[in-house]
Amino acid sequence: MTFWAYVVRCADDSYYTGHTDDLERRIGQHNLGEIAGYTQTRRPVTLMWCQDFGSRQEALEAEFQVKGWSRRKKEALAREDWADLHDAAIPPRERALRLRSGRTEGGGISSEEEMRVISGGETHDRSEEGEGPPSSPPVRAERSRSTLADEIPPPVIVLVRPQLGENIGKAARAMLNFGLTEMRLVSPRDGWPNPSAGPAASGADIVLQNAKVYDSVAAATADCAQVFATTVRKRGVTKPVVTPEQAATEIHAAPGRSAILFGPERSGLETDDVAVARTIITVPINPEFGSLNLAQAVILVAYEWSKGLTAERELSQPSINPIMPPAPQEELDGMIGQLDAMLMGAGFFHLPDKMQSTRRTLRTLLTKPAWSSQEIRTLRGVLSSLAGKRPRA
Repeated sequence: MTFWAYVVRCADDSYYTGHTDDLERRIGQHNLGEIAGYTQTRRPVTLMWCQDFGSRQEALEAEFQVKGWSRRKKEALAREDWADLHDAAIPPRERALRLRSGRTEGGGISSEEEMRVISGGETHDRSEEGEGPPSSPPVRAERSRSTLADEIPPPVIVLVRPQLGENIGKAARAMLNFGLTEMRLVSPRDGWPNPSAGPAASGADIVLQNAKVYDSVAAATADCAQVFATTVRKRGVTKPVVTPEQAATEIHAAPGRSAILFGPERSGLETDDVAVARTIITVPINPEFGSLNLAQAVILVAYEWSKGLTAERELSQPSINPIMPPAPQEELDGMIGQLDAMLMGAGFFHLPDKMQSTRRTLRTLLTKPAWSSQEIRTLRGVLSSLAGKRPRA
């Protein structure tokens, strides 16, 4: 089965990145407004770039990588301009240093290395493919070893000594709902893989399939520039304490990978676990009942992180029906007049001295909701039906 990562150009000239197993159908869904979220109000869309992969995991990884790219990098990718793509990956600070030193080309990577393409875990050299134009490299190919990527990777969720497979699965479900896919497990009590995790994940299999196991918190966070520990208890260590929202802001602002530690279900993180972290995340919670389960804690932190995604990377939202504008005053007056005539005919205003005040009360009542034209037509149809008018043939 083939999976695709793709980029579409929206009607407002912005870009949207996604992945699918049926590219033609997915583009059609975007143009019909069937995909809730970013593209629904930015139609029509035009396919700008796509690449096929052998697994959903590879396509998802490509989607998340390209989502974080600048506009210039995406356009270079669509043009297959690999030189410009490589140049666009150079951070402004390094670019300025090169200009001062007179170096305007090269990124600490040789031209031979630059020609290499990483695909499916194997390395191929495009120079061996003949004298023709170079083939289109996967999206990872333009990054040099000396340049700092201009996208910030999503945080890693680290479950420390998790006890139940069901809770690992529920945590994976919480992660994937908000676009997080990298889970690391530190010494899971019942080993890994755990057959109880899959059913509890409710389809978040991609997170479980790629979960990695470590024997210590230090090993699980060795490649992370920022480490956060989630806890509601004082652990005898002096560290900055932030809310999930504040932590999300720091993760989006700081370069490098971040890790967020979650402790065992029964006892939470131990003092030595927290000591590895640089910052503590604490959720403001009812002091008389501070009992979040593992998946609830993960979903709180993941949701706050997702709120900081840029417009092009934002997650889908449920479809929202547009609010219709209020009807013209003439239509509203017509409905009120129709009701007034019916009430007069029915003898509703049986007290002449109360007639005007009752009419004002009814008008006030009927002008409060800001009826739309459709709502007025519907209500007038109801009134006509009550008045005994014959239905249309």
